[in-house]
Amino acid sequence: MSDADRALVVARPGELALTARPEPAAGPGLTLVRPDLVGLCGTDLEIISGQIDPAYIRYPVVLGHEWTGIVAGDSALAGARVVVEGIVACGHCARCARGETNLCETYDELGFTRDGAAAGLVAVPSVLVHPVTATAEDAVLTEPAAVVYRGLARANPGHGSRVLVIGDGTIALLAVYLLRLWSPAEVILLGRRDAQAGLAARAGAARFEISPEQAGGGFDLVVEAAGAVAAAALAFTAARRGGTVLLLGLPPHGDTAALSVDDAVNNDLTILGSFSYTAAAWRDVVRLLNAGLIGPGFLITHRFALADWEQAIGCLRGAPGPRGKVVLEIGAD
Repeated sequence: MSDADRALVVARPGELALTARPEPAAGPGLTLVRPDLVGLCGTDLEIISGQIDPAYIRYPVVLGHEWTGIVAGDSALAGARVVVEGIVACGHCARCARGETNLCETYDELGFTRDGAAAGLVAVPSVLVHPVTATAEDAVLTEPAAVVYRGLARANPGHGSRVLVIGDGTIALLAVYLLRLWSPAEVILLGRRDAQAGLAARAGAARFEISPEQAGGGFDLVVEAAGAVAAAALAFTAARRGGTVLLLGLPPHGDTAALSVDDAVNNDLTILGSFSYTAAAWRDVVRLLNAGLIGPGFLITHRFALADWEQAIGCLRGAPGPRGKVVLEIGAD
C-alpha cells in the first residue's frame, strides 16, 4: 500500500494508526493537493492522548495541520507548491467581519475538526490555498510561523526592547527568529535542554539559559512558548513594571497557573493570550517567505517517512540531542 492510499488517523484518544482510505475527489470550491512535508508538534501529541479541549477536536481525525504540498488535478495551480490555511472561517460572522478569523463563531480547522494532511492526497477549500516560491522546508513551517507572528504583532515589541522567550521547542525558536522583524535590542531564550543552545543561537538568541536566575528579569516583553503552567507563572514575574506577557504555549486542557493579581495590577502588566492566527497574519507570513525575508527551514532536525510514523511520534515525545521541527515525508520510501 502506497502513501497515496493511506492516512495517519486518530480514531479516538490513544488510538493512532496508518489507515487505508479512498482518495478524496475535487468538488466545487475544492482543490486537490498532494502533501509532501507534514510537521508534527506538541498539539498533535495532545490530540493523540485526548488532552486537547473537546471544543477544538472531532474524532476520528487525520493528523496534519502544519504542511505543504503540490497542487494535483487539472487546477490552474496544478504543479505549484502551496501552503493551506488550516482555519476554515465562515467569512460572515461578526468576528470574521472584524478580521478576527481565528475567533470565527463556527470553529473549523484542518487537523482538528476536519481531516489534516498526513495523507497522500487532500481536498481543501480553494480560498485557503496560497502559492509559495519558498522551499518545502521553509514552507512547512508556515502554520507555526503564522501563530507566532500573529502573537508578536499583537504584543508589538518596541524597537530596542529586551525580550525573554520561555521554552526551547519550535514555537519558542520561531519566536526568537521572528522577533528580528521588530528590531529588539536583546532576545534571551530560557529553555530546559542544553542541546538546544545551537538552534537558539542560529535563531538569533543573544543568550541561551536553563536557569531563570541566569536569564534575569525586568524584560519589556516575555513570551511564554513552553506550553507549561510553570512557565506561565515565571513569565508573570520576569516582565518589568509596565511590561507585556504574551502567552503562546498551550498546556493540556484544564491546567491552571497561579497569578498574583495584586502584583499584576501594581506592576501594570499587559497579559495577552494569542490563539492561532488570522488570515491576515497568514498572508503576511506567506509574503515574507516569498520575498525571501524569512527562511525557518533550518529548524527541521528530524525527518521520517510516513510509514515510520511511530518513530516520528517517539522522537517528538523525547529524543537525545538537538530537536527542532519533526516532519513526515509523504511519498518517501
